[in-house]
Amino acid sequence: MRIVAGEFGGRPLKAVPGTATRPTTDKVKEAMFSMVGPYFDGGTSLDLFAGSGGLSIEGVSRGLDHAYLVDKQFAAIKTINENIAMTKAPERFTVLKRDARLALQQFAADKVVFDVIYLDPPYAKQQILDDIQMMIDLHLLNEDAIIVAETDHEAGLPEEVPSFTRTHHKNYGITEVTVYEYEGSTDQ
Repeated sequence: MRIVAGEFGGRPLKAVPGTATRPTTDKVKEAMFSMVGPYFDGGTSLDLFAGSGGLSIEGVSRGLDHAYLVDKQFAAIKTINENIAMTKAPERFTVLKRDARLALQQFAADKVVFDVIYLDPPYAKQQILDDIQMMIDLHLLNEDAIIVAETDHEAGLPEEVPSFTRTHHKNYGITEVTVYEYEGSTDQ
C-alpha cells in the first residue's frame, strides 16, 4: 500500500495488523479519486471507519485541507497515527478512537461539516444508509458534499438515496465503489 498521488505521493502506508480490516487496494483507491477529483481545492473529509487511514491521507495529499479519521479499534488507531507521522503534516489530521455514531454526534456538537466522506463499514448496506441519514439529520454535510462508499459486491447500495444523486458506481471484482453527491436536505 502506498499514497498514489499528490503531495505525499509514492510514500508507503502500513496496513492494520490482523484480519479485522481490509485495506483499499491502490488500484481501487486510484479509481475512487479519479471519480471524485482527482485533486481537491481545499475542503474537509471524514473517514468514519478509517482502518489504516489510507483514504484520508490520499485525500489530503490531493489537496484537502483537513481530514477527520474515526475508528474504534486500537490497532487501527495505532496504524493511522504511524501513517500520519509519515506525512510530516500531523496538523492536517484529527484522529478519534470512537464508535462511528458517537463521533457523528460529537461533530454535530462541534459544528464540523464535511465535503468528502469515505464510508467502508464492516456491515455495509444498512449501516451506510443509516449513517448517511444521520449525517443529514445532524447537518454535517456541506452543499455538494460527496460520499464515497466502498463495499463488497453483495451490499447492493441503491441507485436512489433521498437528498443525493448517485454519480458513479463501479465494480472492481469483489469490491464496489458508489459515489453520491449531496443535493441538500429539503427540511433545512
